[in-house]
Amino acid sequence: MNKQLFEKLDCAYEEMVVIRRHLHMHPELSFQEEKTAQYIHGFYADLGVDVRTGVGGNGVVARIKGARPGKTVALRADFDALPIQDEKDVPYKSTVPGVMHACGHDGHTAALLQLAKAIHELREDLAGEYVFIHQHAEEFAPGGAISMIEDGCLDGVDVIFGTHLWSLIPYKTIEYSTGPVMAAADRFEITIQGAGGHGAAPHQTKDAIVIGAQLVMNLQQLVSRRVDPIESAVLSVGSFVADNAFNVIADSAKLGGTVRTFNPDIRDMMEREIARVVEGTALANDCEIRFDYFRGYPAVVNHTVETEFLKCIAESVPGVEHVVEGKPQMGGEDFAYYLEKVPGTFFFTGAQPADTYPHHHPKFDFEEQAMLLAAKTLGAAALGYQAE
Repeated sequence: MNKQLFEKLDCAYEEMVVIRRHLHMHPELSFQEEKTAQYIHGFYADLGVDVRTGVGGNGVVARIKGARPGKTVALRADFDALPIQDEKDVPYKSTVPGVMHACGHDGHTAALLQLAKAIHELREDLAGEYVFIHQHAEEFAPGGAISMIEDGCLDGVDVIFGTHLWSLIPYKTIEYSTGPVMAAADRFEITIQGAGGHGAAPHQTKDAIVIGAQLVMNLQQLVSRRVDPIESAVLSVGSFVADNAFNVIADSAKLGGTVRTFNPDIRDMMEREIARVVEGTALANDCEIRFDYFRGYPAVVNHTVETEFLKCIAESVPGVEHVVEGKPQMGGEDFAYYLEKVPGTFFFTGAQPADTYPHHHPKFDFEEQAMLLAAKTLGAAALGYQAE
């Protein structure tokens, strides 16, 4: 059956590219993806497939049943874009100012739609049920996964598979990982209220910039001096805002940053330690500092059996030349919520183009043929799982 599926996907590749480029030209930000959701719904409606919209927000879920009883396999693709100006010089450049698909979600959607079409055409020869989860708002916490799950997208599902097209992994490569694969992604905000004044009289002030600088330096010691070297953690201060005239001591300043961890205990400890450093710095400088910590997605933890199964499947997919075990990375993904509910695995499909830029870059792009390998690998996993 894989042969027939692969042949249908090969024939669908040009349409896959058309869909991807259409979505790339018309991106929508997280929680604003109304037209994208309508486009996905229209695709399934034209096929005559059972499809539900408004799942947990802007989510779309389609279900295709085979002719024979079997397991229920879910496949997921996200479809939101990012607040980035597209700087690529290509015919399919984003037409929306300040918004672009800079992470490959347009490719995920195109691949899953064409895979769904192929499975729909083969349904009389298939067993089980196939659930196609088109998720909104992956890029911005709380994300779309958790609300879609609450709205029933995983009802009756036995296993879930997902992939991410990755511009930094060579084309024709499938990268898998057992256990933790992507980190929990939290963010924090720190607001310093000092006492401003004239730049010529700093002794009469409580300089919010100096206090903020102390915080930045003290926070950088948390990972090196509080986290066990065997564990992993990242703390990055990404913004420091205190806008004043050149001769004014800052009255206030605001810092923002992110914390990435795998171990839940380390995650808890980092939140406590940041709070402790903030409290101590406020005391030392006799000022007020507000600290807000926002929990993002938990770590993505792949299940062992399903990951080994996916590895074996990928090795049999035509066009895949390398199946390699990757290292965990500190990026976040709300696919984590699905894996907390049902067994499954999340893998990376190599999509490195000739001109390589990282994800979330204004010139980000990917090798479009990788969409075909992503669809074939997901499809082979879905069909193969019926025999497990």
